Amino acid sequence: MAISGGKPQNIFKINRGVDPPEAFNWRLWFAVFSFGIMGAARGVDEGLISGTLAKTQFAHQLGLDLLDEEALADVKGNISAMVQIGSVGGAALAFILCDRIGRLWATRQLCLLWILGIVVFLTNNGRLGQVYAGRFIAGLGIGQTTVVAPVYLAEIAPKSIRGLCACTFSGSVYLGIMLAYFASWGSELHIKEGSSNQWVVPTSIHIMFAGIIFILSFVNRESPRYLIKRGKADQAQTNLARLRGLDGESDYVRKELAGIENQLAEEKEATLGQGWLGYLKEMFLMPNNFYRIYIGLGSQLLSQWSGAQSITIYAPDFFSLLGTKGQDEKLFATAIFGVVKFVAAIICALFLVDLIGRKRSLGIGIGLQALSMLYIAAFLTAVPRLDEDDVFTPSQKHASTGAIVMIYFSGIGWAMGWNSIQYLLNSEIYPLRIRAISSSLVMCFHFANQYGNSRAVPSMLLTPSEGGLGPAGTFWLFTVVTLLGGAWAWIFIPETAGRSLEGMDRLFSLRWWQIGRGGENDAKQQDEIAEAASMAKEAHVHVERMT
Repeated sequence: MAISGGKPQNIFKINRGVDPPEAFNWRLWFAVFSFGIMGAARGVDEGLISGTLAKTQFAHQLGLDLLDEEALADVKGNISAMVQIGSVGGAALAFILCDRIGRLWATRQLCLLWILGIVVFLTNNGRLGQVYAGRFIAGLGIGQTTVVAPVYLAEIAPKSIRGLCACTFSGSVYLGIMLAYFASWGSELHIKEGSSNQWVVPTSIHIMFAGIIFILSFVNRESPRYLIKRGKADQAQTNLARLRGLDGESDYVRKELAGIENQLAEEKEATLGQGWLGYLKEMFLMPNNFYRIYIGLGSQLLSQWSGAQSITIYAPDFFSLLGTKGQDEKLFATAIFGVVKFVAAIICALFLVDLIGRKRSLGIGIGLQALSMLYIAAFLTAVPRLDEDDVFTPSQKHASTGAIVMIYFSGIGWAMGWNSIQYLLNSEIYPLRIRAISSSLVMCFHFANQYGNSRAVPSMLLTPSEGGLGPAGTFWLFTVVTLLGGAWAWIFIPETAGRSLEGMDRLFSLRWWQIGRGGENDAKQQDEIAEAASMAKEAHVHVERMT
């Protein structure tokens, strides 16, 4: 249809807009896989840390078994959150490195930081300070993945499947979570109780993934959009042609390159080519760009405090609250939770974000998540917290089973909604000149909120007499935030599916209160006008040639 618009496309349909079939080749999918699996960095850590803290040898080595309940909650929160603190710095560092050394070299150095941090953590020998230091250093690497990978994926993907390509990152988060959950469960079953290998072996998954990503970075090409920004147009043309499976002189490649160059030229002209002052002016003084920053920050705030991320990190503890007893049973339930989220992420990537659009997928996911949180909050309010030796009545047991099922539904909703969309939007809505810095800013805010959340949840779960909200109060808070997030997204987030990165500007040309509800239709009208003008120009050129 239009130059940069059109309806969202299902990858299994023949009609892919103006994208030629050659663009969907093995080189593209290999690059998508190589950078998409960086999502596993976060997933592995989120899936492992709760199981690691529960291992008796790990707790005894650090003296955690000697702490009272409040002190233990404080230390557990610190250990869990240290990666998030490091990730704030990592996300900020990613902007500088992405634009200075490129997407590929940024990937290589983050893998080395990631490995270094895990090695420091593994060799702690009972030193709590070294545990904190190792997780902080690992966070510096892990935090960069949330900027480097989504930006690279958005920049190399054909527009008709950009949602699918970018969602490989969020899908890999769940791959990492699933593998981590099963590793923790397997180590509990097959490694001798009290052995350090119960937590060392699962933690080694970090090093495996970092090593694989590091190696794969040497068999991929730099982003064409980054190369154009650095003034390397010839190399950009070569890399883009290779990714698209076409000759460098083909109309499709030349048109895509021209679009990138034109947008960059317009951005430089708008900011008069000023350095840091130009970046800041473009981000915060141009209303259409400031609105994009607002969407990015708002989506991070509301998604991180909606509760689903907390369930991922502290899954065994939440299953215990709902009546699952025994370490093996809790870890098994947690492992199945990882499978459910991974499958939901695959379904979302393949069939939803490019088929029904980002906004509808987000709405469905938030609806499922809100329903789940509401049920769990009601259950924890109605059923008192039981001691280890107490048992549920038959009716309470049925309600408990329903609450456990709702944990799984919350995972499906999170995978379909906020978790996929927060990375996808953050990688595609910003102009090229400020894409890396804007994405880094938003991901710094992401990890700051994740740190606050993971640090606060253990204390929130304490009873009101101990200074917490209690389990029921915690889930009522999650329910309210989830509902607020759904209303905010419906009002403020525009539909971005089916548009080129260079065509995003048209979504943000209305007044701020009109963009979320009317930006898509206005952009389509602009597309039609631009297409008509382009056709008229081509017809005029054709007539002149004939005469």
